[in-house]
Parts: sequence; C-alpha cells; structure tokens
Amino acid sequence: MAYLVKEIFLTLQGEGANTGRPAVFCRFAGCNLWSGRTEDRHKGPGGCSRWCDTDFVGTNGSGGGRFQNATDLAASIRRAWTAPLPKPPARPLVVCTGGEPLLQLDVAAVSALHVEGFEIAVETNGTIVPPQAVDWLCVSPKTGAQLLARNGSELKLIFPQDGIDPAHYEDLDFRHFFLQPMDGPEAKRNTKLTVQYCLDHPKWRLSLQTHKLLGIA
Repeated sequence: MAYLVKEIFLTLQGEGANTGRPAVFCRFAGCNLWSGRTEDRHKGPGGCSRWCDTDFVGTNGSGGGRFQNATDLAASIRRAWTAPLPKPPARPLVVCTGGEPLLQLDVAAVSALHVEGFEIAVETNGTIVPPQAVDWLCVSPKTGAQLLARNGSELKLIFPQDGIDPAHYEDLDFRHFFLQPMDGPEAKRNTKLTVQYCLDHPKWRLSLQTHKLLGIA
C-alpha cells in the first residue's frame, strides 16, 4: 500500500517517558476523529477537534510525500536520522504520529522499519488496535471516541478534557500514566489544575510539551 506522510524530521521527543530522546518523527496525514480543517472544528466524533493544534493535512511538510511502499517509507525515515547511531543494544527511535498513524501504519511498515534498525514508538488516540510488533505504544484517549487500545507503554491524557475522568483509566494495563496540560488560552490554568491533580493522585505523572517550551519542532 502507499503511505501519505505530512512530514519526517529529526528532533527530540518532547513529551512523556521518552522526553529528551532523539527521534525521527514520522507524521502520517489524516485522522479518524476530524478532518484537520478549520471549518470542521466542531464536526469530529472526538472532542479533540476543538483544541487539536497539529497540522496533519496533506503531504507538503518537510520530508513529507506519498511513499509507494513500506520499503520506500522506511528508507526515507532512515535518511532523516542524521545523528550518530546509538551503540547496541540501543536503537534509533522513530515516533509514528499524526493525526492518527494507525490508519496507515501496518505490519509491512513496522517490519520495514525494524529492518532499518529502528525502535518504533506510536502515538495514537487508541481507537485502532495497533500491530503487535510496535515497540512503544502511547495511547491518548479522546472524549467521545471508543478506546480499543487498552494496554501499552504509556497512557497520556490531555487535561482537563470534558468527558474524560482520569480515574476511569487507572485500571488499564499501562506502565506509565501521564497527564498533560491542555494548551491554548487557558494553558496556565490547565497547568495548575494538572499539577494539583497529580499531587492528589500520585499514580499520575506530569507531562509537559518541552519542545514548545524550548522552541523546537
């Protein structure tokens, strides 16, 4: 199958348990919760359409394009890794994100990325069951969307989020539980609320968007 990718670039992971780790980001085009277009802000099945700040429309970003097969996609991601290779058993990291990457990331793409030597992390809204061979799974549930990916490496809730109660997720099978303050006009207020919730509920840890704080991609 062909893969539509908004952008591919080398940066530092800015969120969650892998914060600060060098990674190639592969942002797949498209999402199943909204179109990504301003005129559709209030039409998506997930409440995230009202506050999502990610551009995942089209293939015109840096390194983006239409890749005819998994081998071509993996080779392009490998070329984007311009940092020194980590010493084994460590591997270079690719973060497959979107939009919703699992609309496109399939077994063939996972296999091709493993052949290129990558550890594969996926950031998903949890509405699609991921390929089993994914190495690191970050699930970020969204209001009004059915959660099918109920185990993985980390659960990350944007907070506060209407219709989302962190307590409802605490029994799921994840190694890490993160709350991340919702960005936007109420960012300072949301950060204070998130910090207080973590203090009151120590199962949860604070995740900050450090890439925004540092001014990097």
